[in-house]
Amino acid sequence: MADTNAVNSQAEPQVTMRESSQTIPESSDENEPVFIDPDLEFIQTLRKRGVDTYKKCMQCGTCSATCEISPDFEPFPRKEMSWASWGMKERLMADPDVWLCYHCNDCSTQCPRGANPGDTLAVIRQESIQHWAFPRFLARWVNEPQSILLLLGIPTALLLLALALKVPIEEALGIIPRMGDRIVYPYSSVFPHWLLISFFLFFSFLSLGLGMIGIGRFWRAMKKAFPPDRYAAPGKGLFQSTLVTLKNIFTHDDFAKCNKSFSRTWSHMSVFFGFTALSLVALWIITGRINPFMQGDFVYPFSFLSPWKILANVGGIALLVGIGLMIVDRFKIKEETSIGNYFDWMLIATILLIVITGYATEALHYYRLEPHRHLAYFVHLVLVLGLILYLPYSKLAHMFFRTTALIYAEYSGRKAELSKTEIAIQENAEQNTDQSTTEPQAAAAKAANS
Repeated sequence: MADTNAVNSQAEPQVTMRESSQTIPESSDENEPVFIDPDLEFIQTLRKRGVDTYKKCMQCGTCSATCEISPDFEPFPRKEMSWASWGMKERLMADPDVWLCYHCNDCSTQCPRGANPGDTLAVIRQESIQHWAFPRFLARWVNEPQSILLLLGIPTALLLLALALKVPIEEALGIIPRMGDRIVYPYSSVFPHWLLISFFLFFSFLSLGLGMIGIGRFWRAMKKAFPPDRYAAPGKGLFQSTLVTLKNIFTHDDFAKCNKSFSRTWSHMSVFFGFTALSLVALWIITGRINPFMQGDFVYPFSFLSPWKILANVGGIALLVGIGLMIVDRFKIKEETSIGNYFDWMLIATILLIVITGYATEALHYYRLEPHRHLAYFVHLVLVLGLILYLPYSKLAHMFFRTTALIYAEYSGRKAELSKTEIAIQENAEQNTDQSTTEPQAAAAKAANS
């Protein structure tokens, strides 16, 4: 027995835990000890955010077998569940597979232990946003319910400051209303067009720039921890990877492969295209002065029957429908998975309030109610500004991170591994179909011969 134990101790690498938060080294030799340095603060963070169920994971692999888009090579989310149990934060923060998951919860509903791998990966993505964010304290505020008043106060103060400086700036720059414009019951007496455009463009570009800093950090971490030569399948060029990813995003190809929560595909598409419609309308308004397609005088606000007003209203309805479906979906599967945490509901509530205040502003404008329409418009602008300011730090930052991870998956060859798995699944299905067709035929032939 002693000899057997000695052999086993030589054949298996020793695993040692140390209470620190250093980067986890790779094992270079199967007989070399692997030192795992768990990040205990990260483990506590997972627990505080409501996913302590991941400790129930027994590494059976049901989650990876259930997932339609998990590859055969290093499948997810099984390995992510293992890394989370060991507190391997640095490994998870650089893992592109975390972002290839769409949180359909097929894995969570099939897990025999109730470990909720889908919710675990969602919280890991939340932590990843905060980890790579710049500046990081803003991401921390967005994650804290006690900071809600502060988060509302910042865009409110900025907008009030801009309105206070309106007259001095107009006098200094000699800005006067354009006499050729036909403005119907305007908002410009309080919210001039030039001020809103310059104000929101500045903070939009600022938010985009800060988001790109976080994305750059994430990209470098992925290349270091999961280099392209890690995967056997060849990758694509960066430009081609970007085009393929954008096509995937617009068509929701991967999202549509979810089985248990297929309705989430429609809710997400509704929100996505609702945002797209409203963004197109905003772009048309911003470029109204220089837009070569704009015929005649610039008339704003748009009339109710204006094609752009119709597109904006349809986009708002799409957002309402999508958000409503998201809320219903969360409560429909609450017995099998969680209904989300503060991070999730903060974004849902913000989008919902933006749409409601937008429609309220429109209705009050048509009824010519003063000063109600201006107050509603002010609240609407504060919420929109908050959405823009906190875009790199809220759940909406998944637009940055998931897009980047998908591009890297194409670039590194990881997505090709996924495609190979999909082909294998399809071939197996075809073989099963062929067998189910040929077996009755063979039985009939055998009966005829007998």
